[in-house]
Amino acid sequence: MVKNLIDTHAHYNNERYTEDRDALLATLPQHGLSAVVNASYDLPSSHTSVALAAQWPFVYAAVGIHPHDAETVDAAALLQLEKLAKQPKVVAIGEIGLDYFRDLSPRDAQHAAFRAQMELARRCRLPVIIHDRDAHEDTAAIVREFPDLRCVFHCYAGSAEMARQLISAGHMISLTANITYPKPKRAYESALAVGLEHIMVETDCPYMAPQTHRGQRNDSTHVAAVVTQLAQWFDLPVQQVADITSANARRFFHIPEEQKL
Repeated sequence: MVKNLIDTHAHYNNERYTEDRDALLATLPQHGLSAVVNASYDLPSSHTSVALAAQWPFVYAAVGIHPHDAETVDAAALLQLEKLAKQPKVVAIGEIGLDYFRDLSPRDAQHAAFRAQMELARRCRLPVIIHDRDAHEDTAAIVREFPDLRCVFHCYAGSAEMARQLISAGHMISLTANITYPKPKRAYESALAVGLEHIMVETDCPYMAPQTHRGQRNDSTHVAAVVTQLAQWFDLPVQQVADITSANARRFFHIPEEQKL
């Protein structure tokens, strides 16, 4: 079994875990998980993330409002997020960014919400989890407006050249189990372009289950599939890849070593 795994992007605040959330979370350390970062997408899920982090010693929280709900990001919402961001074990603002694939919010509202939450991350001195779907140029441009912030581009889907530019600016990329799907050429090129020292791993559960479980509800145990695929690409032992990506996550999110189970 692979040990010392960190799932840097999960959604246990999702309703698909309502019936068995606690039972599932209780099993994660038995499957080699040493930490999970639970990302949020609106105010209710942000509150749930903070509560889960308080309940489980290996769970950490990110708070933020997804671009789908950009129009809800007003002064009152930002105040709530700022209060949540100051709670123990909140390690990031996110996931925030731009989504031009579904376009569920007007793009000007998405841009305004993104910038406002980047400002929040600056005030709270927290790193940022970026959602970027079919909006690579605009997302990168807004990130460049905040050169003092460190960001991770979750479920990275950009080009290898964009990945190099992000890494040169001090950011990270995170890969999900979609790299186990057929023909993951872009992710492969991006991974090799930046090297393991700039990569984190995630499940984005309950979404993005690996090829062997595609279409099923995902969970953090399947982050091992991401590590295994990276190990094949880099021709390294699986445990070594787990240790490198987990060390990257601990540095980025300031997750203490003493919390490792």
